[in-house]
Amino acid sequence: MQKLRLIMVTLGLIAAGIFWPSLERAQSSPPAPELRIWREFVTLLKEGRVPADRVRTMPELGSGMTAPLMGYLDIMKREARWPEWEAEPKVQRSDGRVNFIIPLSFGESDRTSYCFTFVEDERQWYFQHLEAIFIRLDETPPPPTSAFPDTSEKQKAWDREESYWSKIISWRGFLIKDKGEEFFLDLLKDGNGYFVWAKSRAPFLPPQRAFILFLCWEQAHLRGPNFIADPVTLESLTDREAVVRLHPIYFQLYQAAAHLKPQISPEDYRKIFETIWQDRAHAAGWNLKIDYADDRGYPMCVFRFGREANP
Repeated sequence: MQKLRLIMVTLGLIAAGIFWPSLERAQSSPPAPELRIWREFVTLLKEGRVPADRVRTMPELGSGMTAPLMGYLDIMKREARWPEWEAEPKVQRSDGRVNFIIPLSFGESDRTSYCFTFVEDERQWYFQHLEAIFIRLDETPPPPTSAFPDTSEKQKAWDREESYWSKIISWRGFLIKDKGEEFFLDLLKDGNGYFVWAKSRAPFLPPQRAFILFLCWEQAHLRGPNFIADPVTLESLTDREAVVRLHPIYFQLYQAAAHLKPQISPEDYRKIFETIWQDRAHAAGWNLKIDYADDRGYPMCVFRFGREANP
């Protein structure tokens, strides 16, 4: 199920730098103690009996992540293909944590490798984290080296966007409290700079056309591919109107990121998006209307640009 995979992906950036602190290589067959943990967990999950007191989130995330993690486990239980869970996972131990890596699929989704992390305390295991994006930095060659394990372009695009918007939303809380919402939104307006950027990158076109085509390029290539793999589409372009259809990672983040929802409402999150793009359109001499539609559970945006004919 694509949405479940997005949820797993979103936890990745929050845990960056925490998952693989040592350079131990994963063992191909887990020893008996680790296998016991995994089998007990799978049995409880399959029966819907994983108790909240057996969940210990990363200290940096706080206890507020317990409920979202329990919710994700419930989704996995409903969508699981249980024969896949009978395979023995790879295991990696690191600083009191046990990481199990196993390929799984949910609903109609393709099989993807997931990492389940547990901690042990006085011979008791506790579920801590799960991931669909993880970097096998434990497989880094010994120093000196310039070769580091990598992830896909989609995963890196997601990490870039999540890192940026997580900081912006976090700063929003402090700025609105001290300065007000208008001050915060004004800080995000970059229309003049964006228009200059577009014109300088595409000097071979009239400025208004350069703006439209540049935003298509920027969203498709610079922001990177989104996780439902749909391209940015230029539906039409004339001197007086343009239509662009896109699936911004920005909105996919909000649906998948458990840490964003407690900080900002869907309406205020959308207001940020619209403030930025309205300011950019205005700077380039366009009027902009943004339409939204549901596409496989995720927002699709249609930018409708218009401008008056030159007198």
